[in-house]
Amino acid sequence: MPDARGNKISCSNYQCEIELTVEILSGKWKALLIWNLHQKGTIRYNEFRKQIPSITQKMLTQQLRELEKYGIISRKTYPTVPPMVEYSLTEIGKELIPIMEAMDHWGKQYVKEYHKNKDDE
Repeated sequence: MPDARGNKISCSNYQCEIELTVEILSGKWKALLIWNLHQKGTIRYNEFRKQIPSITQKMLTQQLRELEKYGIISRKTYPTVPPMVEYSLTEIGKELIPIMEAMDHWGKQYVKEYHKNKDDE
């Protein structure tokens, strides 16, 4: 669970559960990481670097650790040299997919409307 303002689940210092959801998903890359896992199933660390080339190694590690801490993704390490690490969505992480699909649809509609309005100007 998020640590920032205390344990949000056990106390009532948030307005609604949407605030908790946004806090868990906050970060420039988390939605993309979840979306890529949804599309690919299981992804190795270096594959994320190829899928999202503009993310830094530090940021990728940080965002993956937070998603793992919240139980959204699972991490499996294989005892090889060098270590191979794979990530996949947990069951609770998979429950986010309809939300992501709705966000994808909304974003596509928004872009259409934006361009339509710009063309009308």
